[in-house]
Amino acid sequence: MISRTKSLAALLLSACLVFSCATPDNIEHELGVVAAFSELVNAGVKDLALSSTMTPAEMERFYPLAKEAAAKHGVSVARESDLIKTALFPEDIAAGKEVLLLFQGNTKYAYDQIKKDQLELIKENAYDEAEQHEIARRFGRLLSYTPRKINKLIAENTAYRTLDDFNIQATNVFLYYKDLPKATAFYTETLGLELLTTYDNASILKITDEALLVLVDAAKGMHSADEPKTVALALLTDQLPEWYAYLQEKNVEIKYTYKPKTGGPHDGFVAIDPEGYLLEFELFKQHKENEAFVPYLEQNEPTETTVNYDGKTLNFHGAITWLYYQDVLAMQDFSENVMGFELVADQGWTKIYRVTDSGFIGLVDERRGMHKFSEEKAVTVSFILENLDGWYEYVNNKKPFKLRDNAFEEEPDGRYKAFVGFDLGGYYYEFDKFNQHPDNTELMKLFREE
Repeated sequence: MISRTKSLAALLLSACLVFSCATPDNIEHELGVVAAFSELVNAGVKDLALSSTMTPAEMERFYPLAKEAAAKHGVSVARESDLIKTALFPEDIAAGKEVLLLFQGNTKYAYDQIKKDQLELIKENAYDEAEQHEIARRFGRLLSYTPRKINKLIAENTAYRTLDDFNIQATNVFLYYKDLPKATAFYTETLGLELLTTYDNASILKITDEALLVLVDAAKGMHSADEPKTVALALLTDQLPEWYAYLQEKNVEIKYTYKPKTGGPHDGFVAIDPEGYLLEFELFKQHKENEAFVPYLEQNEPTETTVNYDGKTLNFHGAITWLYYQDVLAMQDFSENVMGFELVADQGWTKIYRVTDSGFIGLVDERRGMHKFSEEKAVTVSFILENLDGWYEYVNNKKPFKLRDNAFEEEPDGRYKAFVGFDLGGYYYEFDKFNQHPDNTELMKLFREE
């Protein structure tokens, strides 16, 4: 039964968006769909399922048969002649038609409440774009769609977009130093990261093909090296013992020692770079917290460093930029509904989002993290985009967050183009596009346009 349910889920979760007119020739097919969705509802895979649309006359014949089919799985059926209109589907998708609601427990009450709240907003002339999207999200969640699926459906029917719609090519994090040459030497020589290019004020390094690190001369950057370093960079690796022993031999300062635990979701240790930034060397293991996360990590090809230790070339297969907040739940909504990131691990007080296959953002509740929230922070979080102009136009029109300046920053030599905004916790979010330029030769090899 379990394997059958999983196969039905894979087959039918996408089919639940397809509304077709039922005719006498396909009644048996529609009954099969009702039975299959009823099994999914009974298994807890879906809270609410919808049948195909039918004319009232067709539904009159179909309803008792469907009711009987659903009852075999302990599922209730209700006729709906006025399906709620939201941004999830085209407005006329059920015009003049009926559908069946398949549910258990109080799900029908929750559906009716969404309709009631929508009507109240309309009566009060408060049904603006934000409320329209929120009603659509509530309906989508009741249908058991993921946030990313809901985003996709809303984008198909409205002008709504997220950052994810503009082709994120890599994550990037800017750290700020008083002594840039010393910091560059540490990351290239001690940690063995590849130096992709240098500008007069920065060194750009590769952790993986889709996760970069920029070291900035604080005297020429947007932040001071004296601001709180409210960030931690997790370097993901399955070579923790080797990295730990190697860094101890190199006399790198360790903040938290390596103490592996059997059965836990992750192991790791924390080192400190030359100017105080925290580097978390971390391994995520098979665990219920990591069931969506580990498959991404295990499919990533390790990126080798120049470090050889104990007969092994040491490597990384991903990076997480940990950021610290007073209100993690608000940032969760921002990350999912404005940025369009995929939640891949939820530890309660931390949320890990996939931005690229090897570049991740981690939200941390400052009450339990390695840092406390601070207004100022010596870090800029960056996303390299293929369609930077499209995202800039969207942000200027829809204003999903505050901009630092209402203009692009274009580097005089034409090496890159960027603009900067703020997330809900005040972190600088920079959006970049690098151009073909002799200084960017190695960097541009990473960005394959789609």
